[in-house]
Amino acid sequence: MKLSTTMIAAAVVAAGTLLTAGSAFAQAKEQFFPLLSYRTGPYAPNGTPWANGKQDYLKMINARDGGVNGVKLTFEECETGYATDRGVECYERLKSRPGVALFDPQATGITFALTEKAPADKVALLTLGYGLSVAQDGLAFKWNFPLMGSYWTGADILIQHIGKENGGLDKLKGKKITLVYHDSPFGKEPIPLLQERAKMHGFDLQLLPVTAPGVEQKATWLQVRQQRPDYVLLWGWGVMNSTALKEAQATGYPREKMYGVWWAGAEPDVRDVGAGAKGYHALALNGSGQQAKVMQDILKFVHDKGQGTGPKDEVGQVLYMRGAIIQMLSVEAVRKAQERFGKGKVMTGEQVRWGLENLNLDQKRLDALGFGGVMRPLQTTCADHMGSTWARVQTWDGAKWNIGNDWYQADEAVIKPMVKDGAAKYLADKKMQARPAGDCNS
Repeated sequence: MKLSTTMIAAAVVAAGTLLTAGSAFAQAKEQFFPLLSYRTGPYAPNGTPWANGKQDYLKMINARDGGVNGVKLTFEECETGYATDRGVECYERLKSRPGVALFDPQATGITFALTEKAPADKVALLTLGYGLSVAQDGLAFKWNFPLMGSYWTGADILIQHIGKENGGLDKLKGKKITLVYHDSPFGKEPIPLLQERAKMHGFDLQLLPVTAPGVEQKATWLQVRQQRPDYVLLWGWGVMNSTALKEAQATGYPREKMYGVWWAGAEPDVRDVGAGAKGYHALALNGSGQQAKVMQDILKFVHDKGQGTGPKDEVGQVLYMRGAIIQMLSVEAVRKAQERFGKGKVMTGEQVRWGLENLNLDQKRLDALGFGGVMRPLQTTCADHMGSTWARVQTWDGAKWNIGNDWYQADEAVIKPMVKDGAAKYLADKKMQARPAGDCNS
């Protein structure tokens, strides 16, 4: 669903009413969530349900629970169009709002730009399933939280799965694996991990960048046809994904030999291709569907009251659910911070950062939150800002996604040394020091 500029403006005004109508004293009693989004441009089909899930979760917490221990939650969207400069502008404009909790940049490029700003501003960056892979190291990246996975963990899981399909990782020797990727920080992130796995297992890694936004890929898929790789990994976003699937169909490349990252495995990526995408696989970072209790609560307390942000039938779709997960983790970070710094109080950015670093969502807690069957348990620490590295593989049957039963976990023996080396290099380049042990309690 594409929203007009007028509709977007109206939604933003409505969302900010509580913030602008009251006194400064009243504002300080509300926890504010800046929502960077992109409802316009070539990435809007994917950015819109993601943004809608985030808004609706906040509305549901206010309507069902009255906020967090009596603290109401407010928000304002800021349109980035997926552009880094506009994302930075949104951040600068919203970072000083009273009660600001954290930022979800919603783009790897924006995350790169904000990583050096966040420590000075003392506000955390939550980058679920995207951003800097080395930011898993909380001792080096105090303010970055790539919760649930990075592009290194995603690439690692895909190679594990392909190895399993071939009877073992040793069977990948001599195979050709091509990465068709968005030519941006997002698309380039998995390359070091894939290069490391290629050295380990002896497969030939080929790299084919696609110029953003990815609407022109004919030359790319002619190269795929000429090179005849055994597998194609698709690291796309927005219109790039459906375009790649259409070009694969046109050039006769088997869709069952294509595997996408979790940002290339949602309804907008395959809906327009339909049966032409049958057999295509993608990582599933989270479950989907309206049967989850959290989705039932959103329908009951938000959509049934006429307060839904987007169409009702979108509730529970892959990216909508991911937006809800992101906002749930944000809210739980506030709740965790309140346990230490004062229930019923608005948390500062520093306090919410502590909450993010001390999340412990076991299965019992996930069930209570309504996310049972949607995601795996997650626990962060001072050293580990990711908390979980699990994902499954799903397959498009021409009409719907079917998620496999096997959960894969990224191989720490491969990932951890890369994260450690990458974090050390980052600190050296920036002339920074790792956090001392005592800082973990702050």
